[in-house]
Order: sequence, then structure tokens, then C-alpha cells
Amino acid sequence: MASSTEKETLQNAAGQLRLVNHFKAHSPDNQPAGWSNLWDTDSSNLWDRGMPSPALIDFIEERVNLLTKDGRRKKALVPGCGKGYDVVMLALHGFDVFGLEVSETGASVAREYAQSELQSPQDYNFGSHFRESPGVGKGEVTILQGDFFKRDWESEMQFDLIYDYTFLCALHPNVRRQWAGRMADLLAPNGQLVCLEFPLFKDPKMPGPPWGLRGVHWDLLAEGGDGIVGGDVGEDVKGEEKGVFERLLYLKPERSYANGKGTDMLSVWIKKST
Repeated sequence: MASSTEKETLQNAAGQLRLVNHFKAHSPDNQPAGWSNLWDTDSSNLWDRGMPSPALIDFIEERVNLLTKDGRRKKALVPGCGKGYDVVMLALHGFDVFGLEVSETGASVAREYAQSELQSPQDYNFGSHFRESPGVGKGEVTILQGDFFKRDWESEMQFDLIYDYTFLCALHPNVRRQWAGRMADLLAPNGQLVCLEFPLFKDPKMPGPPWGLRGVHWDLLAEGGDGIVGGDVGEDVKGEEKGVFERLLYLKPERSYANGKGTDMLSVWIKKST
């Protein structure tokens, strides 16, 4: 009889195969329609993790200086926020948080979750280092429906913290350079882009989503490349750092989702000063 871990592994593999086959019917230029269709057919279980990111919780709780800025709450963005787990968790830690979903159905689901969860938070929103920052309290949540690559939702806002977990790996590789450009536009001058890099165990040359990202963040953000890398690219293979981002931190989180197979890495980026 298969163990619970083996069953979860098989379910994840089956879900990834369904995603790959689903997006074969959508051109790289029409990916948003593919994701909206999955939301409308109640197929979010293919990527839903059921709780906020343990790695992100530990990161912000161990770095309390992230929480305030000149005595006010910081502004955070979670693109591709799904049901809103990370959005709500960040608000409970004192951020004013904007969650972005390309699907109106997805945005509606996230709004309902936020309304309920903010009133009665579950324990999974907090780690062992949680302490509420005096004078900050609970932040506000705003869920927006929109296309990350279009300038019709952000009202020229910039964010102190942007979190990417399964957003980049859901995008077709052809738009990776645009992803990096938009992140640079949306991040405030002293802001931090926090990426939970997943999946790193999957060969980048294999079809997605999720698309394998081993070496992709470094290529895009540090080297200013197009993010199209081969399976042999890693931290030991680096080129000239011509990108607009500088990496502040790179670590293996003590806690992460099981489907990361122990390979998830957390990277933190800032824009280079000009």
C-alpha cells in the first residue's frame, strides 16, 4: 500500500501533467485565458497548497525591520495570489497587501477567503517567532483582478515587498524578461523582491507549467538575461552581472511546502542604485 507521501507525490505529478496538457491548447500569447478557464471550471486544486508559505512566514517573522517604514505599514504585492493565503498572512503581520489575480473568479474566491480569515485567523498564518509590532497592527487587504503585464490595475503604485512563489513558474518562458522588467517597475527604490524558487528539481527544458526554474532567477535578475536556460545552469555557472537587481540573500528555508522536494530556495533581491 502506498504511503501518504507517495500518494501526494503521485497526485502532484498527475496535476502537473494535466496543467501541461491544458496549456498545450493555449498559445504563449493567450496564457491568461488558460488560467481563467481553470478557475472557472473549479480546477484550482491543481496548484492550491491550502495554506500560506511557511518559508515566507519564517522570513518576515525573523526580520521585524521589514514590518514598518517611517512609522507606517509597508505595502506588499502578491501577483498570482491564488486563494489569497499569502496575502492574508502578510496582512496579519502588519502589511497593507494587494493580491493580483488574472481571473475574476479567482479574485472573487480570494476576497471571500480574506474576509473570513481576517476575522478569525487560523494558526497556520503564524510561526514560532510571531510578535505583533506595536502601533502597526493588522494591515488591509485589497484583491485586484488584472493582467500583471498591463498598467491598468496598479495606479502607478510601487511596493515595499513583492512575493513570488508559483507566479514565475506559471508563466510561459517567452515572457520571463517582461516579468523581470515589471518587477523592477513595481518595486519601490528600497523595496525587496522575495522569491521562493520552485520548482528547482525540474529540468528547465521540460514543458510546463510549472516550468523548471533552476538558474532562471539569477539569469533574469542578476545577469539581465532572458531567463531561457538549460538544465545545466546553476549557482556554479554565472555570467557577468548586468541585471538591474542585486541579490541580498539566498538560503534554503527550514520550512517549505512538501512538493518542493527539499529543493526550494528563497532569494531576496533589491534594485541596484543608479
